[in-house]
Amino acid sequence: MAQKERVTMNIKLYYAPTTCALVPWVNLTEAGAEFETVALNLRKAQHLSNEYLAINPKHKVPMLVVDGEKLTENVAIQQWIARAFPASKLLPDAPMRQLQAISLMSWFGSGIHPHLARINSPAKFCDVPGAEASVKALANDQLQEAFGIADNMLAGREYFVDHFTAVDSYFYWCFRRATQFELPLAHFSNCQAHFARLGQRPSVQKLLAFEKQTLAGFAA
Repeated sequence: MAQKERVTMNIKLYYAPTTCALVPWVNLTEAGAEFETVALNLRKAQHLSNEYLAINPKHKVPMLVVDGEKLTENVAIQQWIARAFPASKLLPDAPMRQLQAISLMSWFGSGIHPHLARINSPAKFCDVPGAEASVKALANDQLQEAFGIADNMLAGREYFVDHFTAVDSYFYWCFRRATQFELPLAHFSNCQAHFARLGQRPSVQKLLAFEKQTLAGFAA
């Protein structure tokens, strides 16, 4: 984990357990940033509360608020963290490599995440009676293709680039979410190895402990 940089600012992360808000939580921790977490209970629709809608009409997480300035969308948030804490090396320095990393995260956001959402809530995508199984099956087909591409990218590599970056934490969430749906993933050996490797990072271990504590608090 990178040494903490001397950056004085007020950082607040709106987060919900199991969601892709995991990604900035991990990356802020990797950067050694001091930040406040505001945990929303999606099961109680806190993201749809008037209070949250007033500050984020998209009603999604994550949302980062820095000195009162709001930033949404994971790809943009990861770029802000990388720029605010450059010693963390959360994105490559070389311009082309950095753009390639951003391209990968954009692909995760547009080519993997939506299919995970379809499996999680198929009725939101097709309300025709009896269509849920088909929606899930088609989404799984797309995920199998995407994870196959990622598996080839990770062949012989520990990370998507030559060191840990925001790309890895974003993919960790994608693959973790897929495991929570019990999809057939065992044949993606490189993705499995990457997932296990990321799970051993102190930032991820800290996140998992925080998630468990947050969920216990919601259940109390």
